[in-house]
Amino acid sequence: MSDIKKVKQLREATGAGFKDCNLAIKESLGDLDKAVEILRVKGISKASKKMSRDAKEGVVATSGDESKTSILELNCETDFVAKNDDFVSFAKELSELNNQNDSDINKLNKCKMANNKTVEDNLVALIAKMGEKITIGRLKTFNHVGTKNFNYLHTVVKDNLSKLAVVVSLETKEESDILKSFGKQLAMHVAASNPLALDSSSIDKSVLQKEQELITEELKSSGKPDEIAQKISSGKINKFKEENALLSQAWVMEPKKKVQDIVKELSITDLKIKDFYRLKIGE
Repeated sequence: MSDIKKVKQLREATGAGFKDCNLAIKESLGDLDKAVEILRVKGISKASKKMSRDAKEGVVATSGDESKTSILELNCETDFVAKNDDFVSFAKELSELNNQNDSDINKLNKCKMANNKTVEDNLVALIAKMGEKITIGRLKTFNHVGTKNFNYLHTVVKDNLSKLAVVVSLETKEESDILKSFGKQLAMHVAASNPLALDSSSIDKSVLQKEQELITEELKSSGKPDEIAQKISSGKINKFKEENALLSQAWVMEPKKKVQDIVKELSITDLKIKDFYRLKIGE
């Protein structure tokens, strides 16, 4: 086989550029396996130089079914790369593997992909080929006993890939269309309203403390008496809790009602909102 044909074969196998492949063929004295290894080592070197850059673009991938659903973030630097066919294919396959491995990042990295190479190795090769920092970001699997999962994708890139995705987990034995409709609507509500927690008691204490500090600072400059300022402060923090807890938020489809009111109106006696997760690229 001529060197030109070997370079072409190496490019097809690795996705690396002509110049890199040509140099690797010469360095390996025409041995294709050694040339692949040379490119892999160089790819790792190239990848490490790119990892200090910001990667705030990418896709959110969802996979699974009603009983087990996973959500994963794959980041890159530009929207151009996020729409690239190789990036998209990697994200889709990675999403399925993530669901199989229950969002365990260590297991996921060591997993073999369709080309019989690990996720780690394929990620390095993709970085070298795309010329951008690419990282696996946040990930989560919903697999609660006795629950049904529903998702919503916003700004879809392709199939199960989007810029924002929500998964909600409902605990119930109900199988009706009413439940399915509510599950979908609830996921849409979470996408629009971005709650911090299921209820006010579950909101992170550090978030509440920060909000309280901002309110206190704001009231200091108001000149109001301490007693009045204290009442205003209490009212503001309670309103913050109400607006950021899912159950007490105004229902986006009918703002005069709260989410907890809608749950009651469904008359599904065993229905509980078990969990939810909202994932948006760049946040």
